Amino acid sequence: MLSTMASGVAHAAWVISRIWLTGTLTTWAGAEGIRRMLSRTGRGDPDHILGGVNAGQVHSGLIIVDKPQGWTSHDVVGRLRRLAGTRKVGHAGTLDPMATGVLVVGINRATRLLTFIVGTTKTYTATIRLGQSTLTDDAEGEVTGGSIAAAVTEEEIRAAVAALIGEIQQVPSSVSAIKVKGERSYARVRSGEEVHLPARPVTIHRFDIHAIRRVSNGRLQDVDVTVECSSGTYIRALARDLGAALGVGGHLTALRRTQVGPYTIGQARTLEQLAVELDVLSLDDAGRALFSVRELSDTETADVSHGRKVAPNEDPDGPVAAFAPDGTLVALLENRGDAARTVLVFAPGGKE
Repeated sequence: MLSTMASGVAHAAWVISRIWLTGTLTTWAGAEGIRRMLSRTGRGDPDHILGGVNAGQVHSGLIIVDKPQGWTSHDVVGRLRRLAGTRKVGHAGTLDPMATGVLVVGINRATRLLTFIVGTTKTYTATIRLGQSTLTDDAEGEVTGGSIAAAVTEEEIRAAVAALIGEIQQVPSSVSAIKVKGERSYARVRSGEEVHLPARPVTIHRFDIHAIRRVSNGRLQDVDVTVECSSGTYIRALARDLGAALGVGGHLTALRRTQVGPYTIGQARTLEQLAVELDVLSLDDAGRALFSVRELSDTETADVSHGRKVAPNEDPDGPVAAFAPDGTLVALLENRGDAARTVLVFAPGGKE
């Protein structure tokens, strides 16, 4: 049995190499082409060898992933490209490798919605360690300083947390993907350069303390929190700033994103679950979850499908999802002057 499996895997590798060499490994044809060649030769089970690649092309929609620890967001996108059989996959906001939780991924035409999801409110659960500062402001960086936190009281911690709620100016962590003169900040830091990023406005809607624990024989304190914040907020930087405000240093030891816009951790699926069955939220459902809704008449549907203006939206704030009479998402509309004009058009029956 083992020799048969090994033979099948070896043959699969040969098949894949032939497909690459002949230039036929593209989107749907890639996974499906491998399946067909393996099936024709009868050497190895295609589904087993390909690790759960889904047959056929996945339609446009969103996948809510529970990102595992140790994976980059790009790793997850790469995995879903293979599972979905398409290169047109993207995500709506990076999670650090250390972090877990909600990563919203767009497939095919739904990638056009990601820009709007990136700017939505995020919610996290986290653990902040007081008494140590690190190079990266999280547990993956080397310890660079700190003071014994044993004398810090719960009242002082709560007061320092309260001062970080609302609209604040936050300096992002220097070990981040922000570009400085065309180069990622983290790359400059790793090359030995001292990077100083400018502060930028963020909003902390909620910063709740759930527990405070003494660790390392009382020398350090761990604070379990929930943070609800605007897009662009670095939870690592919050940990750093809380420690600095208390005069002992601080860094992040655990981070889990539990919500992005309307999408919660309860809707998220692990990569193992997605390998068995891709749980894709339709483009139509995504439109209704993310935006105010406008129902179009047949005439308006025809106009909007061709990019023509229509009567203004009742909701004047931001894009509105416009639906055809059959419930299909046609476009995003935004009021401009005395009319509603298209921001994006999703042609009915358009190519994935």
